This record gives sequence, structure tokens and C-alpha cells, in this order.
Amino acid sequence: MKKLVFLFALSFSMMVSAQDKLSEGVVVFKQTMSSDNEQMQAQFASMGNMETKTYFKGDKSRTEVSSPMMGDVITIANSDTKETLVLMDNPMLGKTYALQKNELTDEQLNSINIVAGDKTKTILGYDCKQYTVTLEQDGMKMDMEMFTTDAINAPSQQADMLGGKLKGFPLYMTVKMDQMGSAMTIITEVTSINKETVSDTKFSMTPPAGYKKMEGQ
Repeated sequence: MKKLVFLFALSFSMMVSAQDKLSEGVVVFKQTMSSDNEQMQAQFASMGNMETKTYFKGDKSRTEVSSPMMGDVITIANSDTKETLVLMDNPMLGKTYALQKNELTDEQLNSINIVAGDKTKTILGYDCKQYTVTLEQDGMKMDMEMFTTDAINAPSQQADMLGGKLKGFPLYMTVKMDQMGSAMTIITEVTSINKETVSDTKFSMTPPAGYKKMEGQ
């Protein structure tokens, strides 16, 4: 469950143009999950597409996602302090949180391989470059294809997970991995990018009242 959380991992304003260097606002993504496991695929099909919102400002980001399987999950990251706070409101587990440092070991960094591809995409007016990523951590191997843009000057949790090796902000991503012996694919694609003022309270690293520390933390 924790791996799935990390792999997922506001007033409306005008849509920004691709020429703007965006450093504050909100990005909305659509996530689609599929699996070769019939039971898991049935769960994903019942969930449909999930919507993920990422608020960002300076070196901070906040990602919110809600699903019947995981409940409400909020991930707050600070690229300056290299801290990540995960808040989970799960129907079965209740309200829990995990606060950790985004510090990878040399072994983890060496397991990450990023190669710039020769493909490009234009996504919502933003020119994006292709990168392929392979990594293996905690016995789990992941293969990724990402399309990132340099026009959005914001931290991304994907970049933090990859030790800062990834260039640009990802607007499209395909992740393939083995989850409990079953192949799983997660496709994440941006649906809107908005320039707007984001309150600093969105990025508080203090767990709200009523949340207990996740086991193992």
C-alpha cells in the first residue's frame, strides 16, 4: 500500500501559455490503472479513472488523490528540506501519516537509469521531451516512460523519487511494474494546468489533529 501511495504519487485562474515560466499554480492529472490479474483489473475497472491535483509553489508541492481502494491520500513534499509528508484517510485503516526524508542511498541511486529519448510530445501547448527510466528498489522493478517540460518551474515527486536525476516537470507518464506477482500499468496524463495563487497553508508539514503515525515509521 505504501509503495502505491508514493507511486501516485483554490480559485480558478486563466490557463497559462506555453511561453510562461510557471512556478506557482495547480496541475490536474488523470490516472488510469490496469493489470493482467483479473481480480485486480476488476477493482481498477470499478474505480474508473482517478483525478490527481498537484499544487505547487517554489520548492513545495502538494498532491491530492481520492479513490475507493485507498481513500483520500495527500502527499506534501519540500524539495529544499527533502521531506515528504503523506496523509492517508483510509476506510479500513483510518487516518494515518508518514513523515520521511527523501534521501536515497548510493545503492538506490545506482539502480536508477535515465535515458533521454528522441520522441517529443506537445501537451496542452507545452513542448515535452521523452525520458525512459528503469529502477529497482526494495525488490520491485519499475519501467517508466515520461514526457517532461522545462516551462514549468516546480518540484515533482517523481523527480524526488529519482534522486533529482530527472530533468523537467512530467506531464505524461507510463509506469509498468510487478505488484504481488501481477503486472500493473499506471498511466498518468495532465488534463489542465492553471496559474493561480496557492496558500502556504497547503504545504504545512505538521500532521493535522486526528492522524496517527503509520506503523513502521
